[in-house]
Amino acid sequence: MAKQDERPRHVQIAADLRAQIMAGALAPGEKIPSTRVLMQQYGASGTAVANAVGILKAEGWLLGQQGKGVTVRNTQMVIVDVGAYFEPTRGGYSYKLLKVEECDPQRDVADMLGLQLGERAVLRQRLMLRGDIPVELCWSYYPASIAVGTALAGRSKIRGGAPAVLAELGLPEREFTDCISSRVPTPEEVEHLDIPDGVSVLEQFRVIYSDDDRPVEVSLIVKPGHLYKLKYRQAISEKNG
Repeated sequence: MAKQDERPRHVQIAADLRAQIMAGALAPGEKIPSTRVLMQQYGASGTAVANAVGILKAEGWLLGQQGKGVTVRNTQMVIVDVGAYFEPTRGGYSYKLLKVEECDPQRDVADMLGLQLGERAVLRQRLMLRGDIPVELCWSYYPASIAVGTALAGRSKIRGGAPAVLAELGLPEREFTDCISSRVPTPEEVEHLDIPDGVSVLEQFRVIYSDDDRPVEVSLIVKPGHLYKLKYRQAISEKNG
């Protein structure tokens, strides 16, 4: 038997309206149906509808303007064409370097970097902004054996980013894998990314490889779930038979 949705009615309504906005059924700039219409549509009280609209306003999906009613925000979700690196100044992006330190990485990072017990990594933590809106928090780890003494361990931004440094070291980036999950944000992520209540984050656990499948970087990339869609494109090989 299918599980019943036992969430409060206003949460259910907000979820349905959010899905309509994401699918384009409610277009950017469009006025949403009146409270009376939504009450009839969902068989709900005016309070439940008002609370649902309040959730979506807090998340930035809806805007309330004097004399115009409640409308869908003018900007759609940003579709990110995922790559190993892009120049931060492209498309109005910039970043702040929050932390650079040598550290003992968490177990999953150490395993993917192929580090033995006691081997350390260099961490670079960055906050990406689009205009003045924080959109991504990233922790990038590099084996200390290759990063110490290079710009990767320096406390300044790197022209051309980590790929330029790795290429100079004879470790050009060749490919990467992403494992993507959705989860509740940590307090640090809420504070840095200004995430509204109830919004999850997308986490990309990325491993970048050089020649001979040597892992040279592991990054944990966190984006607010209400701002971004990730776009991947890959050729499909023909199957025999």
